[in-house]
Amino acid sequence: MHVRKAVPDDLEAVAALFDAYRVFYKETADLALARDFIDARMRRNESVIFVAQDDQGKLLGFTQLYPTFSSTAARRIWTLNDLYVADAARGCGAGRALLDAARDFAIADGAARLELATQYHNVTAQRLYVAAGYHRDHEFFHYILQLERKT
Repeated sequence: MHVRKAVPDDLEAVAALFDAYRVFYKETADLALARDFIDARMRRNESVIFVAQDDQGKLLGFTQLYPTFSSTAARRIWTLNDLYVADAARGCGAGRALLDAARDFAIADGAARLELATQYHNVTAQRLYVAAGYHRDHEFFHYILQLERKT
């Protein structure tokens, strides 16, 4: 297995993984929406995507990071927003390899930290994150204001 930054030629395979990721989080499958979303992020350089691939070049999973900033640290923060490994590839170490690649990238970028969130019931992911050195935030509560999309 090999982890690398995604390139434009990966669009279709990453979009398929992203669509499966969205379905995992109870969204309706929509490959065209997934492709358009990933394509826009890649073309606009709005995110960094890493992919794990097997020895035959098949993509096993991906992680997507978005940049933000810490005002108090006066440095960049990377938000690891998405991490997904295809069902057939689970348990092969792809998730951990993607987390390690994200960490190494953020360190090389001089970021203050790497942040992520997961659902309370996703205990498999929580175990992976703890094993990779992440810890649960006990200092801050995170709040969300859901915004309705205007038509």
